[in-house]
Amino acid sequence: MEEKTFTIIEENMKWIQEQTSEFAKLMTYYKCAIMEIETKFHVLNEEFSLEHDRNPISSIKSRLKSPGSILEKLQRRGFENSLRSIEENLNDIAGVRVICSFPADVYALAESFLKQDDITLVTKKDYIAHPKPNGYRSLHMIVEIPIFLAHEKKSMKVELQLRTIAMDFWASLEHQLRYKKETEFTDEMADELYQCAKISAKLDERMDNLRRRVLGERSCIIESYRQNV
Repeated sequence: MEEKTFTIIEENMKWIQEQTSEFAKLMTYYKCAIMEIETKFHVLNEEFSLEHDRNPISSIKSRLKSPGSILEKLQRRGFENSLRSIEENLNDIAGVRVICSFPADVYALAESFLKQDDITLVTKKDYIAHPKPNGYRSLHMIVEIPIFLAHEKKSMKVELQLRTIAMDFWASLEHQLRYKKETEFTDEMADELYQCAKISAKLDERMDNLRRRVLGERSCIIESYRQNV
């Protein structure tokens, strides 16, 4: 088993070395797509601030998958090692996570973002309305966005996650605890994490209700988004 794994790693490294220039170019394209997405949300944040006198976005995080992770995922899913295969079969090479203050902000920003005519929605999974069995909550989307190069326009896919501060707090700590090396993760621990997720969801609900009371808002942003997107 170890010899087979070592052989695969050698083959991956050889492929990366052979494709260094073209692979680096493709990764640059994904970086550009990330910058385009980040810019759009920074603009929406500024516009929201002007209209409502507060910023809905707490922070924006981004990441680009490592070459090793990309090749491992291609092989795990049975796809060939090629640049074309990466673009066609993997949707999460580039990732952007938008951390919002309130659940209503998540849906309002997502709705405004998707209305932009250069954004194409590929898939959407609402884990806020329908949490995962372990309690995980977030709004996931795969979107396509054009990047404008010196001599061409290219459409790139980006994985987009929108979640609240509470959702991000839970998800970050859940990952640290569940995947702690050399530690057995028991059913009791999993249930405790799930209970924490329920507390987190209740906190978001109470904070959102308080926001509406403080700001005097009556709009049903969340229900409107779920029905129209």
